[in-house]
Amino acid sequence: MVAFAGAHVVVTGGTGALGAAVVAALRRAGAMCHVTNLVAAELASYAHKNDAGVHVTTGFDLADEAAVQRFYAGLPPLWASIHLAGGFAMAPVAETSAADFAAQFRMNALSCFLCTRAAIGAIRTRGAQGPEGAAGGRIVNVAARPGVEPRLGAGMAAYAASKASVAALTQALAEELAGEEIWVNAVAPSVLDTAANRAAMPDAPHRRWVAPAALAELICFLASPGNRATRGAVIPVYSGV
Repeated sequence: MVAFAGAHVVVTGGTGALGAAVVAALRRAGAMCHVTNLVAAELASYAHKNDAGVHVTTGFDLADEAAVQRFYAGLPPLWASIHLAGGFAMAPVAETSAADFAAQFRMNALSCFLCTRAAIGAIRTRGAQGPEGAAGGRIVNVAARPGVEPRLGAGMAAYAASKASVAALTQALAEELAGEEIWVNAVAPSVLDTAANRAAMPDAPHRRWVAPAALAELICFLASPGNRATRGAVIPVYSGV
């Protein structure tokens, strides 16, 4: 059973399509959610904007070390941190500049590293046991299928490399933190079935894409005290694609 019993959980990128689904699953399980938002337009139709158990922080760069540290330092005692925020770009290598490559690492790998590091500090500071008597805490990152199957990254090498870095970071930290029972895991989805993706690829087989609600259930379990054994996993979530 997934139950959070009032535990505090960060969800970066929590106002996007996947983020809204993750926050919904967490709230059903009793979590208090601390959400970051970068795209202001997402807030107008955000399903959780009037939920007292969802606290939204807007307008700061998750790749800014000082800003990330301030955000996590200002939170209540933290149980888990879920890192959904990131960016996507595709282009042939000849059309990918150094700035393009660095931008993908900044949005995906660096933001994940900074948020994970700050979350670890916040979880350690909590001290007491978490919900359901669980020790430690939980961190969930989002890699991507091209990050774990790099040949699928043809035409999007910078994105694939940045998501491969997320997968490697997840596995390395899972080993480093095992003794503290801070489980670090990641999911590696293929294409998500969102309105934006349908608009960008109108002729694609949408029914074979990954439903955000289905991915949210898995993320919620990995972040929960009910996950008492899984660490260092980078779980493929490919649906029918």
